Amino acid sequence: MARDEVLVPSLLLISFALLSLLPLAQCQDVDDEFSQTGNPVLVPLITDYVYEQLSNLTPVFEDEIKRNLGFCVKDVNADWNGAFNFTPSLGFLSSCIRKTRGDLTKRLCTAAEIKFYFLSSLQGGPSSSNYLKPNKNCNLTSWNPGCEPGWACSVDPSQTVELKNSKNMPARVHNCQVCCEGFFCPHGITCMIPCPLGAYCPLAKLNTSTGKCDPYNYQLPPGQPNHTCGGANVWADIGSSSEVFCSAGSYCPSTVQEVPCSSGHYCRTGSTSETKCFKLTSCSQNTANENIHAYGVMLLAALCTLLLIIYNCSDQVLTTRVRREAKSREAAARSVRETTRARERWRAAREATKQHAIGFQAKLSRKFSRNKSTSRSEEMEVLSNDKTGTADALITSMVPVVHNASQQSSSLLKSEKKETSDLLKMMKEIEENPDSNEGFNLGVAPEHLKKNKEAKDMHTHSQIFKYAYGQLEKERAQEQQFKDLTFSGVISMVTNTETKTRTRPLIEVAFKDLTLTLKGKKKHLLRCVTGKIIPGHVSAVMGPSGAGKTTFLNALAGKVTGCTMSGLILINGKSLSIHSYKKITGFVPQDDIVHGNLTVEENLWFSARCRLPANMPKADKVLIVERVIESLGLQSVRDSLVGTVEKRGISGGQRKRVNVGLEMVMEPSLLILDEPTSGLDSASSQLLLRALRREALEGVNICMVVHQPSYTLFKMFDDLILLAKGGLTVYHGPAKKVEEYFSGLGMNVPDRINPPDHFIDILEGIVKPSTSTDNSYKMLPIRWMLYKGYPIPPDMQQYVSSIASSSKDANPVDETSPADSGASDQSFVGDLWLDVRYNVELKRDHIKHNFLKSKDLSNRRTPGIFQQYRYFLGRVLKQRLRESRIQVVDYLILLLAGTCLGALSNVSDETFGALGYTYTVIAVSLLCKIAALRSFSLDKLVHWRERSAGMSSLAFFLSKDTIDHFNTIIKPLVYLSMFYFFNNPRSSFAENYVILLCLVYCVTGIAYALSIFLQPGPAQLWSVLLPVVLTLIATSRKGGIIKVLANLCYTKWALEAFVISNAERYSGVWLITRCASLYKSGYNLHDWGLCLSIMILYGVVSRVIAYSCLVIFHKK
Repeated sequence: MARDEVLVPSLLLISFALLSLLPLAQCQDVDDEFSQTGNPVLVPLITDYVYEQLSNLTPVFEDEIKRNLGFCVKDVNADWNGAFNFTPSLGFLSSCIRKTRGDLTKRLCTAAEIKFYFLSSLQGGPSSSNYLKPNKNCNLTSWNPGCEPGWACSVDPSQTVELKNSKNMPARVHNCQVCCEGFFCPHGITCMIPCPLGAYCPLAKLNTSTGKCDPYNYQLPPGQPNHTCGGANVWADIGSSSEVFCSAGSYCPSTVQEVPCSSGHYCRTGSTSETKCFKLTSCSQNTANENIHAYGVMLLAALCTLLLIIYNCSDQVLTTRVRREAKSREAAARSVRETTRARERWRAAREATKQHAIGFQAKLSRKFSRNKSTSRSEEMEVLSNDKTGTADALITSMVPVVHNASQQSSSLLKSEKKETSDLLKMMKEIEENPDSNEGFNLGVAPEHLKKNKEAKDMHTHSQIFKYAYGQLEKERAQEQQFKDLTFSGVISMVTNTETKTRTRPLIEVAFKDLTLTLKGKKKHLLRCVTGKIIPGHVSAVMGPSGAGKTTFLNALAGKVTGCTMSGLILINGKSLSIHSYKKITGFVPQDDIVHGNLTVEENLWFSARCRLPANMPKADKVLIVERVIESLGLQSVRDSLVGTVEKRGISGGQRKRVNVGLEMVMEPSLLILDEPTSGLDSASSQLLLRALRREALEGVNICMVVHQPSYTLFKMFDDLILLAKGGLTVYHGPAKKVEEYFSGLGMNVPDRINPPDHFIDILEGIVKPSTSTDNSYKMLPIRWMLYKGYPIPPDMQQYVSSIASSSKDANPVDETSPADSGASDQSFVGDLWLDVRYNVELKRDHIKHNFLKSKDLSNRRTPGIFQQYRYFLGRVLKQRLRESRIQVVDYLILLLAGTCLGALSNVSDETFGALGYTYTVIAVSLLCKIAALRSFSLDKLVHWRERSAGMSSLAFFLSKDTIDHFNTIIKPLVYLSMFYFFNNPRSSFAENYVILLCLVYCVTGIAYALSIFLQPGPAQLWSVLLPVVLTLIATSRKGGIIKVLANLCYTKWALEAFVISNAERYSGVWLITRCASLYKSGYNLHDWGLCLSIMILYGVVSRVIAYSCLVIFHKK
């Protein structure tokens, strides 16, 4: 069957090719004259005329060739000339004319004979090339010598041959003789067909040892001693007629001449000329292919050296840049500190001058008693004078005395007069401009408009850092003035008009009867929680495990899914969605979700740039970041990588503070933190709480879950929300009054016991309350409702009378509802159905939350998508530079794969290198997919956090894809640099590169979708499995559904593009082989552009799917 498929295009192509010889009938008169006279002068005339007619008849059959052989013939004229352009050497035609004595046209096959030959070959099976069906000239009753392979006969001299006749075969039984050189005469018909270029068709010679006619391997007929070996007998694909192909290591300028390839040149099978080898390649005589492995080895060595350099020096670019910025920052800080110390010295000198002036005036008043009253009035005038001119006059007059007092050495007075005058000049400038960028002023930002105008004029790093550190020095002085941020200190700072800090938009969150119930399971996570959290306060949420603390924060932040919520949540007294204030709301998750391959400062700076107002000057953004770094105590690790699981970075406590700092740098109005002190020591926790209290001074509403705070930490909270198991409120009010409330219930805190720990132990049931109070820890929520006058749920009404009567036998509040207790009575199928329904509803809620839109009421315009795209682009670029070692390993693996596959899979001329290209598609797909999985699988959690904060998912996705285009461009080069030089296909390097470029783009998009939709383990498994399975389907020859699936596989289009680009380089004698191979594979020579377009389309569609998954399957 395979043989049949091979011969179908052969029949069509040879039919059309040989029909071009039909016009030769017009020169029969000249042939007759030559046959009668034998005049050699007529030979060139006949030869030129025959070939002229042959070359001018291509347009006659062009349309039919395109219609029937369009899949394997791209340019009819080019392919025709490649096969039958005998212009350089027409000697074989002249020789045949002489040999046949002018009756050449009477020996050429007509259309009917050509069709009979190929149809018989097609229908006869594998052995039909040499054995045709009986016909008019060759049958059981009439078998003349022309029927034997390599022989041909002529028609009767009086008979005219119509070569275009496709219906009737002429009687061709006269003057039988061997086939001419350059022609082939099939077995079973008595005519000749010209051999194409690239073929070598000499006369056969008898091999006496085998009895066969070499090189065509046919035998002489028995019983005919006068019969000799003739010419060639067949032309088909290389698998069936390799003997007519010009052998490897030689070239055939004509079909009757074979020349050995000279040294320095190489000649592939079917070559018509020798090709010069490249320099540095070894091409000895009779070389079939140039050995360009030397280029591959040199390129391999160069690339390995380059990759090793990158591997060892990859961090130097970013390290150098960070070092330069650190020097600029340190210089600015040093300048600010020096200015600050100068101002402090100036104040000390001024005070000393005033004191000395007072003493001097007092001494004068005592000496001149008559001017006593006048002296006293002048003394008071000096004391109350704050004008710069008077102070300068006093300093100028008293500098020697002040300097003597400070240095306690009068001998240095003269040598420092010049320095003193310079100091006075600087002091005067400072006094005239106290709010300069390098200045020092106790007032913290009383003139914000002025500072913002100054900040906008700053562009250099030095100016920005001087501005930032100058403001930090002012704030540090303010904090020193008011000591610790205690409650009284906060009041002093807020009420002080000279040092009043600016406030942010206020967000008050009130909640009434807030209840959360799991859908399908009827289990309460929160129940009847009422209260509010106030701007400017730090509220702590405490309780035992399972009390719903994190659920409560998620409810306030609008992140609850899979639950039914009842009750009210009011924002600033209005029933609004918290998502309307998303841009000014910060949420710190319990897990430390930060970028491990960025430094501390880079993490904070990126969050600030994307979430602060777009019109805020860069200097103010730097100031905010520097303030957060200082307040969280991260100065010593600001340039250190946060670290990942594989690569150690900063400590766990520092990582936790970075996690909090990501939200602080965006200056939120509402800051919600889930266990920010977990894993921190006491000192770090206090440092964090001080920073949060500093945020509260600006009107920030802070609510946080804490576990086991120290007493010092507990005193720093303004409000406390204490929850019991089941999500019931036990206490909600000022933190300093919680002990008073529990004392009223008879639950006093023992000596040397931390009150928060004692309350948690009571709620856990570890510590039992005093028996005299008749209280159970499960009754505390009821007592709180009664204390605040809140309505009691109906299922808890039975316990109210028990509390009122102080019954000792009161039943405790059951944490589960009656519905929960009855759930256990359901069957297994019922439980399974409830679980399935709950999971479906949970997924639906997740998707619904992802597309939830709310009107923006935050009055903050953050950077748009394009600006965020720039920021994301810079961040991803830094990450890739720090991951360059991993990239180097990827490239080394590609180099190794290209070397091995190129050396092991030699190009097969019969399949045009399909085997090596199949390995290439699998290897490149697999390696590039595995590498592309890292783009999103490692950053999904970080992105979900950033997206919930309002950052653009599109900017995030496009930035990743843009940076990965570098790999898309480079990886094909890396692989081909080895594969091409070791495999040495006939197609060009550029064509192979373009195909690989589209293939890498395609598989990268597929890897994006897998990494986002699946977990890392399954994503890797699918990345390995898909290329192998899809390639097996694409190379399958089965029809039906398999063929439909093959057309849907990107591997089919990649492999087709490779084979097409290589098959185009095979012409002349290779035409039948090319058509047969493409026909068998189902490929079309015109589909090269289509293959590339489909792969690009797959890449685009897979990226759209990946982005959709990124948005739809976002987890809260």
